[in-house]
Amino acid sequence: MNTFPEINWSEVARQAFSQKLEDLEFLQKFKEKSKLTEADAMRLGAEVSKAVSEKLRKKVKY
Repeated sequence: MNTFPEINWSEVARQAFSQKLEDLEFLQKFKEKSKLTEADAMRLGAEVSKAVSEKLRKKVKY
């Protein structure tokens, strides 16, 4: 922070807090309407992670 004294760090923090609150409110509303079980969400997350890692492996081609 001392490296960039021209930055208004209070404003940066305020905006970050505001964005985090908006994200949490969105997730809360989404969760209220969702019929996914925790097990469904875990399965879906695993499938997405697997698909993303496979896509990245193809791009990188070790």
